[in-house]
Amino acid sequence: MSAHPPAEAITPANPESPSRFQAQDGRTVRRLRLGVGVLGILLPIVLPVGNSLTSARVALLSSMSASYYTHMRNVFVGGLCAIGVFLICYRHDRREDRLSSVAGVLAIGVALFPTEPPSSLVPHPSTVQTTIGMLHLACAVGLFGVLAYFCLRLFADSQAAGGRRPAQDWVYLVCGWVIVAGVLTVVVAGVLHLARDWPLTLPYLGEAVAVLAFGAAWLVKSEAVTALAPRAVRPVPTAPATP
Repeated sequence: MSAHPPAEAITPANPESPSRFQAQDGRTVRRLRLGVGVLGILLPIVLPVGNSLTSARVALLSSMSASYYTHMRNVFVGGLCAIGVFLICYRHDRREDRLSSVAGVLAIGVALFPTEPPSSLVPHPSTVQTTIGMLHLACAVGLFGVLAYFCLRLFADSQAAGGRRPAQDWVYLVCGWVIVAGVLTVVVAGVLHLARDWPLTLPYLGEAVAVLAFGAAWLVKSEAVTALAPRAVRPVPTAPATP
């Protein structure tokens, strides 16, 4: 009698089954995408709401990064670090693996290098604070750039042979360009010093819209939105061979 188990013994119920590992890896990928998407959508909403609740007044932020100097500092830093860890742990293919790891490191950099403190708290920031603020800005720009590339080139690459894009690809493209527009809004507002005294500032609006768009793209990619999830292609049955 042979000592090796028959080929039929390798089934999804068998813990050594290759198909089981493949399905589990697929679930892990979708869960990581879901985690990134949910955090990306919640962060721009939780920060001003939580700051208003803890301050007992409507306290809007000049930017998302400025929440570092509010009661929501731990939420801001923890949320970005969680997104960074999810991105570093994310594994799909070689291109996405490398870029997601870069994005994860940049997200953690945004969290650990705070932006320059507002003038209301520190009228004359030190050289160290200014330098760290520049590192924060560089990490943030790099992070948004990588996330926009994910949406525009990596996620939206499933164009069918007939030239028609699936519905979810249009979502990725829109989200990618919204991220670009949000970053440009922040840059223009910072260079021209626009609307610094408005209740809802342009920097916060640009950052929030960009983060919401990135979160929406990853949420759709996780297939949590079933209406936009790609449908599995069913194999075409073949007629049995005649003897």
